[in-house]
Amino acid sequence: MKKYVFLFAVLLLLTSGSRGQQGKVIDRIIEIGKTDNRTMHHLDVISNRFGGRLVGSDAYENAALWCASEFRKWGMEVIMDEAGSVPVGFNRGPWFGRMLSDNGMILHFATPSYTSGTKGVQRGHVLLEPKNRQEFESMKGTLKGAWVLIGGKNDGWPVDFSEKADSARKVIITYNDSVGAINREIMRENYMNRDKAPKETIPLKSAPALFYREMREAGILGVIQSSELPIRALYDRKNISEMTFEKLPTVCDIKLDENQYAVIEKMVKERKFFLLEFDIRNHFKPGPVKYHNVIGVIKGTQYPDEYVMMGGHLDAFDVATGGVDDGSGITPAMEAARLITAAGGKPRRSIMVCLWAAEEFGLLGSKHWVETNMEKLPRISNYFNRDGGPTVASGLAVPESMYEDFEKVCRPLNEINPDFPFRLSKNTNPPRPKPTTAGGSDHAYFAMNGVPTLAFETPDSKGYNFSYQEIWHTENDLYTKSIPEYQEHTAVVTAVVVYGLANLDHLLSRSGLYQEEEKK
Repeated sequence: MKKYVFLFAVLLLLTSGSRGQQGKVIDRIIEIGKTDNRTMHHLDVISNRFGGRLVGSDAYENAALWCASEFRKWGMEVIMDEAGSVPVGFNRGPWFGRMLSDNGMILHFATPSYTSGTKGVQRGHVLLEPKNRQEFESMKGTLKGAWVLIGGKNDGWPVDFSEKADSARKVIITYNDSVGAINREIMRENYMNRDKAPKETIPLKSAPALFYREMREAGILGVIQSSELPIRALYDRKNISEMTFEKLPTVCDIKLDENQYAVIEKMVKERKFFLLEFDIRNHFKPGPVKYHNVIGVIKGTQYPDEYVMMGGHLDAFDVATGGVDDGSGITPAMEAARLITAAGGKPRRSIMVCLWAAEEFGLLGSKHWVETNMEKLPRISNYFNRDGGPTVASGLAVPESMYEDFEKVCRPLNEINPDFPFRLSKNTNPPRPKPTTAGGSDHAYFAMNGVPTLAFETPDSKGYNFSYQEIWHTENDLYTKSIPEYQEHTAVVTAVVVYGLANLDHLLSRSGLYQEEEKK
């Protein structure tokens, strides 16, 4: 009997010692997070020193290497996970434009990635695009060296010049040609019967750059489309797979401030003479250009092959600097890892910080990791993905089966900052079906495979009037749009929760998470 009492006492001592050590690490995480929080420093480096981190760009590669070096500096293992490649690389340089006339102005515009720049400073007259063959034939002699205004509203994507798009244009042109013939007859009849009420002509169908290929062959400098503000600019997703360094876009695709577009369009219709001048430095490099997920690992001391994961996507569209999408997601995760290591944390299971590649190109980096690490998925307690803006982590709703574990882990969170009380709640909704299609961020392929992807509730609790639509893939996605106190607090909360989960003596239960789990 004494033997069992002794063993129980030893076990109790070891357990209490472990809890005491964990409490000291948590206290130290909070202390460092309050006095030496470097979340905004990380964001400054990746968004302002490297800039927009487009997959295939030098900025992405440089940011990936820097993040890896930081992980190593903090004592973490680093995995540079090759996730894919693009056939050519793209680097964006400065761009500038102006209207040369009596009422000239500096032009506010952007171009989608993987589209052509100018050949130095290029100056030209301006035309309205033709809608049918007759209009094209009547103006084809003036197309060489012209900037052409095209219809439609910019949605971020460039004009599609694939064969499929050309075929769709031909159908519209054929229709417009037939309507044009009918309209000419109507106009002739109206002229002959001027004493009668005129017949209405039939409107032509409209699509941006109907004669794109013909205008390009005629020597236009570029096309210009109206854009709402802030200007959104994405990439040439329809044609990038067919690009080679010998087969690159040759015509500029300019998305112009809608107010300036309206002024220029009016002047063209009034047949006023003026010129537009652009200098757009869009540069390509030979490929293929590989891209990598950057994964930092704090190795578990007891369960090294079990994991708590956190992260977001490192890539960003380069019309701005990715200061929010997703700089505001990855930098609190990076800082959470630094806080854990700086506090002397030795988690029982491994902690992984995942900076995914090519999220903006279709979740390619996280998809690749999931598909090549299927054996790890049952051993992931949770993957925390952050990709919703620089608001503050201040709550969690969890299934009942996880509530007791999270209640223990989250206890210290209300000691960090009284401005941001933390609310843990039970998710009382029925278990949802496991998703069968990918959603909008890097948690998607994890969730499709049954991995818990609980995410923090992140309100704008102090009312900073943050608008995700204002920055989403636009020129406003900047470092200055992130909110420092939200970002810094989120890093500390993330560190405390991730470290706490990594020190449980078991993985989180998946009961009640998905319907499929309930049926087993």
